[in-house]
Amino acid sequence: MNSTNFAITAQSLDKHFITPSGDTLDILQGVDLQVKHGEAVAIVGESGSGKTTLLSLLAGLDQPSAGSIGLLGNSLDGLDEEDLASLRRKDIGFVFQQFHLVPGMSALENVRLPLEIAKAANPDQTAKIALASVGLADKLDNKPNQLSGGEQQRVAIARAFATQPKVLFADEPTGNLDNKTGALIEDLLFDLRQQHDTTLLLITHDATLAERCDRTLTLVNGRFV
Repeated sequence: MNSTNFAITAQSLDKHFITPSGDTLDILQGVDLQVKHGEAVAIVGESGSGKTTLLSLLAGLDQPSAGSIGLLGNSLDGLDEEDLASLRRKDIGFVFQQFHLVPGMSALENVRLPLEIAKAANPDQTAKIALASVGLADKLDNKPNQLSGGEQQRVAIARAFATQPKVLFADEPTGNLDNKTGALIEDLLFDLRQQHDTTLLLITHDATLAERCDRTLTLVNGRFV
């Protein structure tokens, strides 16, 4: 398998933990996955099926117990923490159920932060454009506690797309929102993904959201079925 042909690959991926009593708890078992560049893939399954663990492994936030992962042509096995951090800064975006905004920073500062870390040119202007693209041009100076849940998630999406990532990992992006707000966030996420031709790996319990992806994969007890 040539990993350069795909944005994301996983081969024979296992993840297990040793419990305090010394037993082995298997979270993922023999997972294989190939996601093409520009493809949107939804991963669904019941709570505890291993979805978030899988996302963490594929994004290089955690290490597998066995198996190999390829991300944008890079074998994660061969990258140290500094290389992984550099890859995530340049090419990877994240949107989570919890918005993970910095409480003391304005919307503009939250979006500008990853641009500054990535040493992007004109981070202030780029952040303003990103916020305008999610309909928040008039909320630049608002801090998270001055924004609704939907507005906070829009800031998080603006932050994720501001660096123009090649791959976006989204974990239950509408999970904390009411149906109407969730639908607006869905539209925004897929509109921006299409504009930027971003590869999307999405974890969701929402069947409607999953149907908007090119493919849906189901995890049951740590295996795809």
